[in-house]
Amino acid sequence: MHTAIFDIGKTNKKFSIFDEHLNEIYREVETLPLIEDEDGYPTEDLTLLTDWMKGVLRKAMKSKKFDISRLNFSTYGASMVHLDSSGRLATPLYNYTKPFPEALLEKFYAENGGRDAFCARTASPSLGMLNSGLQLYWLKHMRPEAFARIKYSLHLPQYCAYVFSRQLLCEYTSIGCHTGLWDYANHTYHPWVAKQGIEALFPASVPATSKTKMIVYYQILDVGTGIHDSSAALIPYLLSSKEPFLLLSTGTWSITFNPFNQELLTAEELNKDCLNFMRTDGSPVKASRLFFGNEFNIQTKLMAEHFGRTEHNYHHIITFDEALYEKWSKIDQPLFHLQSVQYPDNSIRSASETRWELFPTFEDAFHRFMIEMMQLQSKAIKLAAGSMPINKLFLDGGFSQSDVFISLLRKEFPSTDIIISPSPLGSSLGAAMAINDPQVGENYQYNMKRVAL
Repeated sequence: MHTAIFDIGKTNKKFSIFDEHLNEIYREVETLPLIEDEDGYPTEDLTLLTDWMKGVLRKAMKSKKFDISRLNFSTYGASMVHLDSSGRLATPLYNYTKPFPEALLEKFYAENGGRDAFCARTASPSLGMLNSGLQLYWLKHMRPEAFARIKYSLHLPQYCAYVFSRQLLCEYTSIGCHTGLWDYANHTYHPWVAKQGIEALFPASVPATSKTKMIVYYQILDVGTGIHDSSAALIPYLLSSKEPFLLLSTGTWSITFNPFNQELLTAEELNKDCLNFMRTDGSPVKASRLFFGNEFNIQTKLMAEHFGRTEHNYHHIITFDEALYEKWSKIDQPLFHLQSVQYPDNSIRSASETRWELFPTFEDAFHRFMIEMMQLQSKAIKLAAGSMPINKLFLDGGFSQSDVFISLLRKEFPSTDIIISPSPLGSSLGAAMAINDPQVGENYQYNMKRVAL
């Protein structure tokens, strides 16, 4: 009996099939072209996405290689799909990078106790359209004719599930992820949702482990409710660890997850790009973000240009050098001008310009840059940990393959049990675990390794 998963990213759309032991036995990846909304802003083509999902699943279910009995979905968050009374699309899916009118945002905060108080109560940094609940506020006040057509509003994971289950549902991991909708102190929707008449657009809320038996392409399937991708990626670690831990997931964004924090976020933490996700049971997950991978790509390109290293991604072959670490870690002032990292901490500042003349080799510059970035990474990890001791840290994603990153992390946290997972299946595996029986997930073992002391 196999489990099929759609993992919908902003760039790549992935379809995976897992066997009864949750080993991935098939994968298909597609990139779909974007369309434009009524303002000419690029966005997801929901019709094309829906047709692609239907076609891929139909083909897999016709194949004699697979015996699919379960279907689930993980998708990127901060995206709402609005349906009319006939169940058809009432508006485009608005891209969360679309600018939010600043005057309207100020009006919203003024109506709801001020920016800091609202953000703290909803564990949502002020992110405009990335606070997906505010997209409905924007529609009501800026697109009233479109808003009037809306009968139901679904988060993107639940829309994908609706395509096959025809069940209109909300789900906690999507509701609680920096949407501006959820009142973390009172464990319910924030009062503004009812005041604006928006709560009526949301169907009933269910846990991410919910499923519905449906006939899909002449076969009976358990169809899941869908799950936010970041919350899905946590599930394998939650099932594999009996003790509290942090998860450092690295890539374009480096995100530290703390699934064991019960404290409400402060305004100071929110201003440092700390926010809440949700576990599948509705409990909060404290998370801090750092634009590590993006800054890494910018700076390594500049290094290659400066040192004339024409080899593709020369930095990938650099290993940790203790002598270079000793040499460059003794300097207190910053030597690199960081271009995309925003981290409001007065104890660490970016240089006004990069001091290239100080670095005799690419390796020197690379070690110094990584030392400066690890100072930021260390603070982000500690921010997510809060008052919880950092005894156990899982590391996954692209930088789990970097000897320099791992060695510097070990230097920063010498008494922490650091466990590296291989390039993870992440949200696909988590979504598969969510719809399977609990013991199936508990019996699954990641092939992880510990960093030697």
